[in-house]
Amino acid sequence: MLIFNSIFLFFLDFYIFFALRATKISFVRKKWFTVVWWAYSLSLLAGVFISFKFNIPLMYRSIILVLFFMTAVSKFIYVIVLLIDDLRRGGVWVSRLFSSKAGKSIEERVEELEKPLPEQPKNGISRSDFLLKSGLVVASLPMFPLAWGVLSSAYDYRVRRQKLVLPNLPKSFHGFKIAQISDVHSGSFYNKKAVLGGIEMLLGEKPDAIFFTGDLVNNVASEMRDYQDIFSKLHADFGVYSTLGNHDYGDYYYGKEDSAAKRKNLKDVIDTHKVMGWDLLMDENRILKVGNEEISIVGVQNWGTGRFPKKGDLNKALIGTEDKAVKLLLSHDPSHWRAQVLDTDIDVMFAGHTHGMQFGVRGEHFQWSPAKYIYKEWAGLYEENQQKLYVNTGYGFLGYPGRVGILPEITIFELATS
Repeated sequence: MLIFNSIFLFFLDFYIFFALRATKISFVRKKWFTVVWWAYSLSLLAGVFISFKFNIPLMYRSIILVLFFMTAVSKFIYVIVLLIDDLRRGGVWVSRLFSSKAGKSIEERVEELEKPLPEQPKNGISRSDFLLKSGLVVASLPMFPLAWGVLSSAYDYRVRRQKLVLPNLPKSFHGFKIAQISDVHSGSFYNKKAVLGGIEMLLGEKPDAIFFTGDLVNNVASEMRDYQDIFSKLHADFGVYSTLGNHDYGDYYYGKEDSAAKRKNLKDVIDTHKVMGWDLLMDENRILKVGNEEISIVGVQNWGTGRFPKKGDLNKALIGTEDKAVKLLLSHDPSHWRAQVLDTDIDVMFAGHTHGMQFGVRGEHFQWSPAKYIYKEWAGLYEENQQKLYVNTGYGFLGYPGRVGILPEITIFELATS
Protein backbone atom coordinates (compact mmCIF):
# COMPACT_ATOMS: atom_id res chain seq x y z
CA MET A 1 0.00 0.00 0.00
CA LEU A 2 2.86 2.39 0.83
CA ILE A 3 4.50 1.70 -2.56
CA PHE A 4 1.18 2.19 -4.40
CA ASN A 5 0.53 5.51 -2.63
CA SER A 6 4.07 6.68 -3.41
CA ILE A 7 3.65 5.90 -7.13
CA PHE A 8 0.29 7.70 -7.18
CA LEU A 9 1.73 10.82 -5.54
CA PHE A 10 4.72 10.73 -7.86
CA PHE A 11 2.30 10.72 -10.81
CA LEU A 12 0.55 13.78 -9.36
CA ASP A 13 3.93 15.52 -9.11
CA PHE A 14 4.58 14.93 -12.81
CA TYR A 15 1.12 16.16 -13.76
CA ILE A 16 1.40 19.38 -11.72
CA PHE A 17 5.02 20.06 -12.68
CA PHE A 18 4.40 20.01 -16.42
CA ALA A 19 1.16 21.96 -16.03
CA LEU A 20 3.11 24.69 -14.26
CA ARG A 21 5.72 24.65 -17.00
CA ALA A 22 2.94 25.37 -19.48
CA THR A 23 2.00 28.61 -17.72
CA LYS A 24 3.56 32.03 -18.29
CA ILE A 25 5.03 32.03 -14.78
CA SER A 26 8.66 32.77 -15.62
CA PHE A 27 10.47 31.16 -12.68
CA VAL A 28 8.94 27.70 -13.20
CA ARG A 29 11.05 27.33 -16.34
CA LYS A 30 14.27 27.97 -14.43
CA LYS A 31 16.64 25.11 -13.75
CA TRP A 32 16.67 25.82 -10.03
CA PHE A 33 12.87 25.38 -9.86
CA THR A 34 13.14 21.90 -11.41
CA VAL A 35 15.86 20.93 -8.93
CA VAL A 36 13.95 22.27 -5.91
CA TRP A 37 10.63 20.71 -7.01
CA TRP A 38 11.97 17.19 -7.49
CA ALA A 39 14.42 17.32 -4.58
CA TYR A 40 11.58 18.28 -2.21
CA SER A 41 9.12 15.71 -3.59
CA LEU A 42 11.62 12.83 -3.59
CA SER A 43 12.98 13.75 -0.15
CA LEU A 44 9.46 13.88 1.28
CA LEU A 45 8.53 10.47 -0.15
CA ALA A 46 11.80 9.02 1.15
CA GLY A 47 11.16 10.56 4.56
CA VAL A 48 7.69 9.00 4.79
CA PHE A 49 9.07 5.59 3.78
CA ILE A 50 11.81 5.82 6.43
CA SER A 51 9.28 6.97 9.06
CA PHE A 52 7.15 3.87 8.55
CA LYS A 53 9.98 1.37 8.19
CA PHE A 54 12.50 2.56 10.78
CA ASN A 55 12.34 3.69 14.39
CA ILE A 56 13.34 7.34 14.00
CA PRO A 57 12.78 9.94 16.78
CA LEU A 58 9.14 10.94 17.10
CA MET A 59 9.81 14.66 16.67
CA TYR A 60 11.44 14.13 13.26
CA ARG A 61 8.76 11.69 12.20
CA SER A 62 6.07 14.19 13.15
CA ILE A 63 7.74 16.96 11.14
CA ILE A 64 7.94 14.68 8.10
CA LEU A 65 4.31 13.64 8.38
CA VAL A 66 3.12 17.23 8.84
CA LEU A 67 4.98 18.35 5.71
CA PHE A 68 3.77 15.32 3.77
CA PHE A 69 0.13 15.74 4.79
CA MET A 70 -0.01 19.46 4.05
CA THR A 71 1.82 19.05 0.73
CA ALA A 72 -0.41 16.15 -0.35
CA VAL A 73 -3.61 18.07 0.46
CA SER A 74 -2.47 21.15 -1.44
CA LYS A 75 -1.35 19.13 -4.48
CA PHE A 76 -4.59 17.18 -4.53
CA ILE A 77 -6.62 20.40 -4.57
CA TYR A 78 -4.45 21.80 -7.36
CA VAL A 79 -4.87 18.63 -9.42
CA ILE A 80 -8.65 19.16 -9.27
CA VAL A 81 -8.15 22.66 -10.69
CA LEU A 82 -5.91 21.25 -13.44
CA LEU A 83 -8.45 18.59 -14.35
CA ILE A 84 -11.19 21.22 -14.60
CA ASP A 85 -9.02 23.27 -16.95
CA ASP A 86 -8.09 20.22 -19.05
CA LEU A 87 -11.72 19.21 -19.37
CA ARG A 88 -12.66 22.77 -20.33
CA ARG A 89 -9.95 22.95 -22.99
CA GLY A 90 -10.86 19.50 -24.27
CA GLY A 91 -14.46 20.60 -24.61
CA VAL A 92 -13.43 23.75 -26.49
CA TRP A 93 -11.21 21.72 -28.82
CA VAL A 94 -13.99 19.25 -29.65
CA SER A 95 -16.48 22.07 -30.11
CA ARG A 96 -14.17 23.89 -32.52
CA LEU A 97 -13.42 20.67 -34.37
CA PHE A 98 -17.04 20.00 -35.22
CA SER A 99 -18.14 23.59 -35.68
CA SER A 100 -15.50 24.42 -38.33
CA LYS A 101 -16.66 25.64 -41.71
CA ALA A 102 -18.49 23.11 -43.81
CA GLY A 103 -16.61 21.48 -46.63
CA LYS A 104 -13.40 20.90 -44.72
CA SER A 105 -12.27 17.38 -43.98
CA ILE A 106 -11.57 16.16 -40.45
CA GLU A 107 -7.83 16.15 -41.27
CA GLU A 108 -7.97 19.81 -42.35
CA ARG A 109 -9.91 20.76 -39.23
CA VAL A 110 -7.40 19.05 -36.94
CA GLU A 111 -4.51 20.73 -38.79
CA GLU A 112 -6.20 24.08 -38.34
CA LEU A 113 -6.72 23.49 -34.62
CA GLU A 114 -3.09 22.47 -34.15
CA LYS A 115 -1.82 25.83 -35.37
CA PRO A 116 -0.50 27.98 -32.54
CA LEU A 117 -2.96 30.46 -31.14
CA PRO A 118 -2.19 34.15 -31.50
CA GLU A 119 -0.39 35.78 -28.58
CA GLN A 120 -2.55 37.20 -25.84
CA PRO A 121 -2.64 40.99 -25.54
CA LYS A 122 0.10 42.32 -23.30
CA ASN A 123 -2.37 43.35 -20.61
CA GLY A 124 -4.57 40.28 -20.92
CA ILE A 125 -4.52 36.79 -19.43
CA SER A 126 -5.81 33.58 -20.92
CA ARG A 127 -8.54 31.63 -19.20
CA SER A 128 -6.13 28.72 -18.64
CA ASP A 129 -3.48 30.96 -17.10
CA PHE A 130 -6.11 32.48 -14.84
CA LEU A 131 -7.27 29.04 -13.66
CA LEU A 132 -3.74 27.74 -13.11
CA LYS A 133 -2.57 30.81 -11.21
CA SER A 134 -5.72 31.17 -9.11
CA GLY A 135 -5.52 27.42 -8.47
CA LEU A 136 -2.13 27.94 -6.85
CA VAL A 137 -3.73 30.37 -4.42
CA VAL A 138 -6.63 28.03 -3.66
CA ALA A 139 -4.30 25.05 -3.20
CA SER A 140 -2.14 26.96 -0.73
CA LEU A 141 -5.08 27.92 1.52
CA PRO A 142 -5.24 24.57 3.42
CA MET A 143 -1.67 25.13 4.59
CA PHE A 144 -2.80 27.70 7.15
CA PRO A 145 -5.47 25.72 9.08
CA LEU A 146 -3.41 22.52 8.83
CA ALA A 147 -0.35 24.24 10.26
CA TRP A 148 -2.52 25.81 12.98
CA GLY A 149 -3.95 22.37 13.76
CA VAL A 150 -0.46 21.18 14.60
CA LEU A 151 0.81 24.26 16.43
CA SER A 152 -2.33 24.93 18.48
CA SER A 153 -4.84 22.07 18.45
CA ALA A 154 -3.01 18.74 18.71
CA TYR A 155 -2.95 18.94 22.52
CA ASP A 156 -5.82 21.35 23.07
CA TYR A 157 -7.76 18.96 25.31
CA ARG A 158 -11.41 19.77 25.88
CA VAL A 159 -13.78 18.36 28.49
CA ARG A 160 -17.19 17.44 27.09
CA ARG A 161 -19.94 16.76 29.60
CA GLN A 162 -22.75 14.33 28.94
CA LYS A 163 -25.65 13.30 31.16
CA LEU A 164 -26.83 9.70 30.67
CA VAL A 165 -30.41 9.15 31.83
CA LEU A 166 -31.02 5.43 32.35
CA PRO A 167 -34.52 4.30 33.40
CA ASN A 168 -33.24 1.12 35.10
CA LEU A 169 -30.32 2.75 36.92
CA PRO A 170 -30.21 1.77 40.62
CA LYS A 171 -30.75 4.85 42.81
CA SER A 172 -27.40 4.35 44.50
CA PHE A 173 -25.68 5.15 41.19
CA HIS A 174 -27.56 8.40 40.58
CA GLY A 175 -24.86 11.06 40.06
CA PHE A 176 -22.14 8.46 39.45
CA LYS A 177 -19.40 10.11 37.37
CA ILE A 178 -17.46 8.33 34.61
CA ALA A 179 -14.55 9.75 32.58
CA GLN A 180 -13.77 8.38 29.13
CA ILE A 181 -10.71 8.77 26.93
CA SER A 182 -9.95 6.85 23.78
CA ASP A 183 -7.36 6.45 21.01
CA VAL A 184 -4.22 7.56 22.83
CA HIS A 185 -1.94 6.49 19.93
CA SER A 186 1.16 7.05 22.04
CA GLY A 187 3.43 6.45 19.05
CA SER A 188 2.35 9.82 17.64
CA PHE A 189 3.07 11.95 20.71
CA TYR A 190 6.02 14.35 20.87
CA ASN A 191 5.13 16.59 23.83
CA LYS A 192 5.12 14.86 27.22
CA LYS A 193 4.26 18.02 29.15
CA ALA A 194 1.13 18.58 27.08
CA VAL A 195 0.03 14.94 27.45
CA LEU A 196 0.46 15.21 31.22
CA GLY A 197 -1.62 18.38 31.21
CA GLY A 198 -4.55 16.49 29.69
CA ILE A 199 -4.32 13.72 32.29
CA GLU A 200 -4.26 16.28 35.10
CA MET A 201 -7.31 17.94 33.55
CA LEU A 202 -9.16 14.60 33.68
CA LEU A 203 -8.14 13.89 37.27
CA GLY A 204 -9.35 17.35 38.25
CA GLU A 205 -12.87 16.16 37.41
CA LYS A 206 -12.62 13.53 40.18
CA PRO A 207 -14.50 10.75 38.33
CA ASP A 208 -15.77 7.68 40.18
CA ALA A 209 -14.59 5.42 37.35
CA ILE A 210 -12.50 5.84 34.19
CA PHE A 211 -12.99 4.11 30.82
CA PHE A 212 -10.38 3.77 28.08
CA THR A 213 -11.77 2.47 24.80
CA GLY A 214 -8.79 1.24 22.82
CA ASP A 215 -5.80 2.08 20.59
CA LEU A 216 -3.16 2.64 23.24
CA VAL A 217 -0.42 2.49 20.57
CA ASN A 218 -0.04 2.91 16.83
CA ASN A 219 1.81 -0.34 16.21
CA VAL A 220 4.10 -1.64 18.97
CA ALA A 221 4.06 -1.78 22.76
CA SER A 222 7.39 0.06 23.09
CA GLU A 223 5.68 3.28 21.97
CA MET A 224 4.27 3.57 25.51
CA ARG A 225 7.71 3.50 27.12
CA ASP A 226 7.98 7.29 27.53
CA TYR A 227 4.31 7.79 28.48
CA GLN A 228 3.57 4.86 30.76
CA ASP A 229 4.31 6.85 33.92
CA ILE A 230 1.95 9.63 32.82
CA PHE A 231 -1.03 7.36 32.16
CA SER A 232 -0.31 5.41 35.34
CA LYS A 233 -1.51 8.52 37.19
CA LEU A 234 -5.08 7.75 36.13
CA HIS A 235 -6.96 6.38 39.11
CA ALA A 236 -10.53 6.39 40.42
CA ASP A 237 -12.28 4.95 43.47
CA PHE A 238 -14.15 2.37 41.38
CA GLY A 239 -11.28 1.60 39.02
CA VAL A 240 -9.89 2.26 35.54
CA TYR A 241 -11.27 -0.09 32.87
CA SER A 242 -9.87 -0.51 29.38
CA THR A 243 -10.18 -2.49 26.18
CA LEU A 244 -8.17 -3.04 22.99
CA GLY A 245 -8.51 -1.24 19.66
CA ASN A 246 -7.58 -2.30 16.14
CA HIS A 247 -4.08 -0.78 16.37
CA ASP A 248 -3.19 -2.65 19.56
CA TYR A 249 -2.83 -6.03 17.84
CA GLY A 250 0.18 -5.03 15.71
CA ASP A 251 -1.51 -5.90 12.39
CA TYR A 252 -0.24 -2.72 10.73
CA TYR A 253 3.37 -3.48 11.70
CA TYR A 254 3.71 -7.28 11.69
CA GLY A 255 1.02 -8.02 9.10
CA LYS A 256 -2.18 -10.00 9.58
CA GLU A 257 -0.46 -13.38 9.72
CA ASP A 258 0.31 -14.85 13.13
CA SER A 259 3.95 -14.79 14.30
CA ALA A 260 5.93 -15.13 17.51
CA ALA A 261 6.95 -11.47 17.39
CA LYS A 262 3.36 -10.35 16.92
CA ARG A 263 2.14 -12.49 19.84
CA LYS A 264 4.95 -11.11 22.02
CA ASN A 265 4.00 -7.55 21.11
CA LEU A 266 0.33 -8.13 22.02
CA LYS A 267 1.38 -9.64 25.35
CA ASP A 268 3.51 -6.55 26.00
CA VAL A 269 0.55 -4.27 25.21
CA ILE A 270 -1.65 -6.27 27.61
CA ASP A 271 1.07 -6.15 30.29
CA THR A 272 1.33 -2.38 29.87
CA HIS A 273 -2.34 -2.02 30.84
CA LYS A 274 -1.66 -4.10 33.95
CA VAL A 275 1.47 -2.17 34.91
CA MET A 276 -0.46 1.10 34.69
CA GLY A 277 -3.12 -0.33 36.99
CA TRP A 278 -5.81 -0.50 34.32
CA ASP A 279 -8.25 -3.39 34.35
CA LEU A 280 -8.17 -4.63 30.75
CA LEU A 281 -11.43 -6.37 29.84
CA MET A 282 -10.84 -9.13 27.28
CA ASP A 283 -14.39 -10.31 26.54
CA GLU A 284 -15.31 -10.22 30.22
CA ASN A 285 -17.13 -8.08 32.76
CA ARG A 286 -16.85 -6.56 36.20
CA ILE A 287 -19.51 -5.74 38.76
CA LEU A 288 -19.62 -2.32 40.43
CA LYS A 289 -21.41 -2.19 43.76
CA VAL A 290 -22.70 0.80 45.69
CA GLY A 291 -24.44 -0.20 48.90
CA ASN A 292 -26.54 -3.23 48.02
CA GLU A 293 -27.03 -2.28 44.36
CA GLU A 294 -24.97 -3.32 41.34
CA ILE A 295 -24.31 -2.51 37.69
CA SER A 296 -22.01 -4.30 35.27
CA ILE A 297 -19.07 -3.05 33.21
CA VAL A 298 -18.56 -5.16 30.08
CA GLY A 299 -15.52 -5.03 27.82
CA VAL A 300 -14.80 -6.70 24.49
CA GLN A 301 -11.78 -6.89 22.26
CA ASN A 302 -11.92 -4.95 18.99
CA TRP A 303 -14.90 -5.80 16.79
CA GLY A 304 -15.53 -3.74 13.66
CA THR A 305 -17.32 -4.11 10.36
CA GLY A 306 -15.48 -4.12 7.05
CA ARG A 307 -11.72 -4.65 7.10
CA PHE A 308 -11.24 -4.13 10.84
CA PRO A 309 -10.48 -7.04 13.18
CA LYS A 310 -13.37 -9.00 14.63
CA LYS A 311 -11.65 -10.22 17.79
CA GLY A 312 -14.36 -9.64 20.37
CA ASP A 313 -16.87 -12.16 21.69
CA LEU A 314 -19.81 -10.20 23.04
CA ASN A 315 -21.83 -13.22 24.17
CA LYS A 316 -18.87 -14.47 26.22
CA ALA A 317 -18.38 -11.01 27.73
CA LEU A 318 -22.03 -10.86 28.89
CA ILE A 319 -21.94 -14.17 30.81
CA GLY A 320 -22.84 -13.46 34.43
CA THR A 321 -24.54 -10.12 33.78
CA GLU A 322 -28.03 -11.48 33.12
CA ASP A 323 -29.55 -10.16 36.35
CA LYS A 324 -27.82 -6.75 36.39
CA ALA A 325 -30.10 -3.75 36.03
CA VAL A 326 -27.65 -1.75 33.87
CA LYS A 327 -24.90 -2.89 31.53
CA LEU A 328 -22.21 -0.50 30.28
CA LEU A 329 -20.09 -1.74 27.36
CA LEU A 330 -16.57 -0.72 26.33
CA SER A 331 -16.06 -1.51 22.63
CA HIS A 332 -13.59 0.39 20.47
CA ASP A 333 -15.34 0.53 17.09
CA PRO A 334 -18.77 2.27 16.91
CA SER A 335 -19.84 0.07 13.97
CA HIS A 336 -20.13 -2.75 16.55
CA TRP A 337 -23.22 -1.01 17.98
CA ARG A 338 -25.49 -1.58 14.98
CA ALA A 339 -23.92 -4.86 13.97
CA GLN A 340 -24.38 -6.68 17.31
CA VAL A 341 -24.96 -4.53 20.38
CA LEU A 342 -28.49 -3.32 19.53
CA ASP A 343 -29.60 -6.97 19.61
CA THR A 344 -28.65 -7.21 23.30
CA ASP A 345 -29.90 -5.53 26.47
CA ILE A 346 -26.77 -3.36 26.83
CA ASP A 347 -27.79 0.12 27.98
CA VAL A 348 -24.80 2.21 26.89
CA MET A 349 -21.84 1.46 24.64
CA PHE A 350 -18.70 3.61 24.89
CA ALA A 351 -16.54 3.74 21.72
CA GLY A 352 -13.81 5.71 19.95
CA HIS A 353 -11.93 4.82 16.76
CA THR A 354 -13.12 7.54 14.34
CA HIS A 355 -11.06 10.51 15.72
CA GLY A 356 -13.73 12.58 13.97
CA MET A 357 -11.08 12.34 11.22
CA GLN A 358 -9.28 15.07 13.21
CA PHE A 359 -10.96 17.55 10.88
CA GLY A 360 -14.37 19.19 10.88
CA VAL A 361 -16.70 21.41 12.85
CA ARG A 362 -18.11 20.56 16.24
CA GLY A 363 -20.39 22.94 18.07
CA GLU A 364 -23.10 22.59 20.69
CA HIS A 365 -25.90 21.99 18.19
CA PHE A 366 -24.08 21.20 14.95
CA GLN A 367 -21.21 18.95 13.96
CA TRP A 368 -19.73 17.89 10.64
CA SER A 369 -16.72 15.90 9.53
CA PRO A 370 -15.84 13.74 6.52
CA ALA A 371 -16.05 10.90 9.07
CA LYS A 372 -19.86 11.02 8.75
CA TYR A 373 -19.59 9.57 5.23
CA ILE A 374 -17.79 6.51 6.60
CA TYR A 375 -19.44 6.00 10.00
CA LYS A 376 -23.11 6.59 10.68
CA GLU A 377 -22.18 7.23 14.31
CA TRP A 378 -18.88 9.14 14.45
CA ALA A 379 -18.93 11.59 17.38
CA GLY A 380 -21.06 12.25 20.44
CA LEU A 381 -24.25 10.61 21.73
CA TYR A 382 -26.63 8.45 19.70
CA GLU A 383 -29.79 6.71 20.89
CA GLU A 384 -32.12 4.06 19.53
CA ASN A 385 -34.88 2.27 21.42
CA GLN A 386 -33.51 3.63 24.72
CA GLN A 387 -30.09 2.10 24.01
CA LYS A 388 -27.26 4.59 23.80
CA LEU A 389 -23.88 4.89 22.09
CA TYR A 390 -21.25 7.50 22.82
CA VAL A 391 -18.34 7.99 20.40
CA ASN A 392 -15.32 9.78 21.85
CA THR A 393 -13.21 11.55 19.18
CA GLY A 394 -9.93 10.59 20.79
CA TYR A 395 -7.16 11.80 23.08
CA GLY A 396 -4.31 11.47 20.58
CA PHE A 397 -3.85 11.64 16.84
CA LEU A 398 -2.72 9.42 13.99
CA GLY A 399 -1.07 10.25 10.67
CA TYR A 400 -1.62 14.01 10.58
CA PRO A 401 -0.15 15.18 13.94
CA GLY A 402 -2.79 17.79 14.59
CA ARG A 403 -6.50 18.54 14.65
CA VAL A 404 -8.63 21.10 12.83
CA GLY A 405 -11.99 21.76 14.46
CA ILE A 406 -12.28 18.31 16.10
CA LEU A 407 -10.26 18.76 19.28
CA PRO A 408 -8.88 16.01 21.54
CA GLU A 409 -11.60 14.91 23.92
CA ILE A 410 -12.04 14.01 27.57
CA THR A 411 -15.66 13.02 28.20
CA ILE A 412 -17.29 13.26 31.62
CA PHE A 413 -20.55 11.36 32.04
CA GLU A 414 -23.05 11.68 34.87
CA LEU A 415 -25.42 8.75 35.32
CA ALA A 416 -28.96 9.66 36.29
CA THR A 417 -32.26 7.94 36.94
CA SER A 418 -35.25 9.08 34.89
